[in-house]
Amino acid sequence: MAESRQYPKQPLIGVGAIIIDGDKLVLIKRGHPPLQGEWSIPGGVLEVGETIREGVIREAREETSLRVEPMDLLGVYDRVLHDDRGQVLYHYVLIDFLCRVTGGALHAAGDAAEAQWFNQAELASVPLPSDTAEVIRLGFEKSIR
Repeated sequence: MAESRQYPKQPLIGVGAIIIDGDKLVLIKRGHPPLQGEWSIPGGVLEVGETIREGVIREAREETSLRVEPMDLLGVYDRVLHDDRGQVLYHYVLIDFLCRVTGGALHAAGDAAEAQWFNQAELASVPLPSDTAEVIRLGFEKSIR
């Protein structure tokens, strides 16, 4: 990472992979800030020259070891976190896609400390930001159509 993502001069573009297989979803436990130690959807910052879908594929592979195909755009979300003084500590614009697995086996890698499949009942007990829970709900809705 060439420049710190803390106290950014402008918002960063993040991509997320809502990886669903039947009634299960992949979550990763973040290994680095922001949200270090918390469960989240696989994803990260888009790289220069990379399309959004290419970024989703790369991030999913880097963090979960799964090969995925991005299907439907599920939403665009703001993630703005402030420090104790009210300054913007992190600012991401997150673009999340429903993805299907095309290969590989789930294994935490890259920035992910852990990677795990969760069924919908198990997800109810995982603390997630409300926008993350909402995009997961949308992902399950679209995956059964």
